[in-house]
Amino acid sequence: MIKENQRLLNQINIVSDGVAVFCLLLIAWWVRFRLLPGAITSIPFSDYGYLALAMVPLHLFTYASFGLYESFRRTRLYKELGKLFWANVLDLVLVLVVLFLTKEVHFSRMVLGIFFGLNTAVLGGKRVCLRLALRHFREQGFNLKSVVIVGGGELAGRCYEKISRNRSLGYVAVGYVSLRPNIPVLKYLGSYDELERILDRVQPDEVIAAVSMEEYRRTPAIIQACEKAGIKLSILPFYAEYMPATPQFEDLDGIPLLNIRHIPLDNLGNAFLKRAMDIVGSLCLIVLTSPLMLAVAIGVKLSSPGPVIFRQKRVGKGKKPFYMYKFRSMRVNSDQDTGWSRDRDDRKTKFGAFIRKCSLDELPQFFNVLLGSMSLVGPRPEVPYYVDQFKDEIPLYMVKHQVRPGITGWAQVNGLRGDTSIKERIEYDIYYIEHWSFFFDIQILFLTLFKGMINQEKIS
Repeated sequence: MIKENQRLLNQINIVSDGVAVFCLLLIAWWVRFRLLPGAITSIPFSDYGYLALAMVPLHLFTYASFGLYESFRRTRLYKELGKLFWANVLDLVLVLVVLFLTKEVHFSRMVLGIFFGLNTAVLGGKRVCLRLALRHFREQGFNLKSVVIVGGGELAGRCYEKISRNRSLGYVAVGYVSLRPNIPVLKYLGSYDELERILDRVQPDEVIAAVSMEEYRRTPAIIQACEKAGIKLSILPFYAEYMPATPQFEDLDGIPLLNIRHIPLDNLGNAFLKRAMDIVGSLCLIVLTSPLMLAVAIGVKLSSPGPVIFRQKRVGKGKKPFYMYKFRSMRVNSDQDTGWSRDRDDRKTKFGAFIRKCSLDELPQFFNVLLGSMSLVGPRPEVPYYVDQFKDEIPLYMVKHQVRPGITGWAQVNGLRGDTSIKERIEYDIYYIEHWSFFFDIQILFLTLFKGMINQEKIS
C-alpha cells in the first residue's frame, strides 16, 4: 500500500511540476510584456507556448536526475530545495545555450529570468506544503511504514524512541527482535533465531538492525534473513555516536572507508562557491555600510581618546592566528584580550556599550572577510587564551577550526552569543560545519538580517 501511495505521489508531483513549468513560463511572458511598462516584443505569444512545451520534458528529466521524485522520508527539506534550485540553474543555462546556438536571440532573457524566479519559488513552496500535508497525515496515523527493530540494547531503545517521538518521519515500530525482552514499551516478537519466521509472519515494510557491539556478529544472518524475505534493511551501527549526521564513504581500491567527519567545504567546488559569495558579499556590504561605519568611527573618536579600530588576535581556520578588526568599545589600556564583556562592564564606554548592543562594533570584520581570514558565515573565532582552555575541557571544540570563522553563524542566530554556553555553541557550530550548503548560508544571513545581531548586554 505504501509503495502504491509513493507511486501515486510521484505521479502527482511529476504532473503538477509539468503543468507549473508550462504555465509559469507563460505567466513570466505576461509579467514582462503586459505588466511591466515599456516592453516591446517581436515574437508572438504562441512561440513562447512552443518554448514552454519544449521546456516541460527538459525540466522533468532534470528533476528526476537530481532525485526530486524519490521518497523524501529521510531527506531534509533544505537539501531538497537545494536540488531544486540547482536543477533550475542547469535548465536555465541549457535553454540559454540552445537559444544561442540556434540563433533564437529574440526570446527575452528577462522572461527566462522571471520564469526562473517564479519556478523556483512556486515549486519550492509546493514541496514545503506537500511535506506539511504529509506530516499532518502521518501524525494522524496515515501513510506510515511498519518497522521491525532488530536488537534490544540501548541503541535499539534510542532508535525506537526517535521513531515513536517523531511520527512525521512516517514510521511505526511494530515490535523488536532480540535475545530476551528488555524494551518494556515495545512488543517483543522473538529471538534472533526466529527472525525469518517473524518477518514472514509480520511482513514489515522495513527492518532496522540496531544490535550492540557484543551482538554485531549476528549482522550477516540478519542481512541474509531480510534479503530472503525481500524486505529493505537499514543498519544502525554500534559506533553511530561517533559518526557525523551525514556520513560519507570513500573508496580505497574497492574498500569502503567511512569518513568520520564529513565537511562539505573540503570540496573545492563548495569552497570556491563560498569564497566567491564572501568576496561579493563583503564588497557590497562595505559599500552599503560605509556611511554607517564613518558615523560609528566619529562616535568612537569623540567618546574617548584612543584609536578607532581595535585589533585582536583570534584563532582561525587550521588553528592559524589572525587579527580581527572591531570598532573600539572600551577605554584604552583596558584588557580586551581575555574575558567576555558582561552587563555593566566598567571597561566599556557609553558609546561602546551602545555599538556592542547593536553589534555595530563588528562592521570592520567585512574587511577580514574580504582579505580571506574570515567568512560572512561560520563559527565565531575565539582568542588564543580561550582556545587553549576549551580544547581540553570541551570535546570536539577544535573541530570548528576546520573552516573559516564567520561574522555570524548558526549558533548566533539561535541566540548563543557572548557569555553563553560554549558547549552548546560548539554543538551548533559542528552541525553547521557538517550540514553546510550555499542555501544554509543564505538562510543564516537572512535570519541575521531579520532577527538582528542584538546582544543581550545592557547599556549602562
